[in-house]
Amino acid sequence: MSQYKGVWVLIERRDDELKDGALELVGEGRRIADKLKENLVALTPGNVSAEQARLLSQHGAQRILTAECPAPIRDSLEISCHVFSEIIKAHDPEIVLSVHTINGADLACRIAANLGAGLITACDRIDVNEENLLVAAKLIYSGKATATYVCPQARPQMATVNLDALELKRPKPGASAEVISLQIKGIPETIGTQTMDFLPGNPRAIDLTEAEIVVAGGRGLGSASNFKLIEELADLLRGSVGATRWAVDAKWLPHDRQIGLTGKTVSPRLYFGCGLSGASQHTMGMKNSKVIVAINKDKHAPIFEIADLGVVGDLFEVIPELVKQLREEEL
Repeated sequence: MSQYKGVWVLIERRDDELKDGALELVGEGRRIADKLKENLVALTPGNVSAEQARLLSQHGAQRILTAECPAPIRDSLEISCHVFSEIIKAHDPEIVLSVHTINGADLACRIAANLGAGLITACDRIDVNEENLLVAAKLIYSGKATATYVCPQARPQMATVNLDALELKRPKPGASAEVISLQIKGIPETIGTQTMDFLPGNPRAIDLTEAEIVVAGGRGLGSASNFKLIEELADLLRGSVGATRWAVDAKWLPHDRQIGLTGKTVSPRLYFGCGLSGASQHTMGMKNSKVIVAINKDKHAPIFEIADLGVVGDLFEVIPELVKQLREEEL
């Protein structure tokens, strides 16, 4: 299988913007490529802007392939599968990675079936072993065990990586990548399925464990009515509202909003802790958040020990100012 070379990442976009996880995936692909001493290629539908190319290159992409075709490929997984499969077959990469989103996983499964490739989905960790094979690990049996997979024969080796398992690496200023536009022939004229519209879910309605952004409040809010500050900030961030056990016991919020040892465990990409001290009972339920921002007027509050960004101040002053600035950004 010596003809297979390089590590590729499939980049998702929506409305011509890079989706969440794209840069994190590039960084993870760069780490794997470095171990194999291979190049990293980013494959994306449609043209990329100069800014997108800059971001992809600074996070590790050495070459960016853009797939062009007469139909808007982002609107049809069938066309995307055909286009990406043809490109992959023409270049024979050793490893192909994508983020485990709804579309990312769907597309990866279609490509793997089309190519007869080996695919591991919803991975929590990927690496390479001493034989330079991709090693993918994922939780099984409701998180009670971890399974490890390798694919010694079928190529390319493919994996989809869970969004919360990816970490944004520090970019390298000045890095550049070659951008190549590819024209694919033989696009199917008949499409069986096509995306007509995208309707984002209501962050207030989804389960806290599924939320990518969580804004949580605690005793420092003083009353149930003051939770409107938390709700306003969460709405602007397209996030969900959470609470400490103390706030739930005080009936400021229902029990399904409780985060902690006796509530729910969350691991969002962004967690705001407002007016909560950071007692261990609560932090057990949110300590694995990607980025933790804490707002508390007590500079000795335990929450600051795990926060990535701490704001020492009165939340009744800090949050309104933050909301004001976010609204100005929307204009």
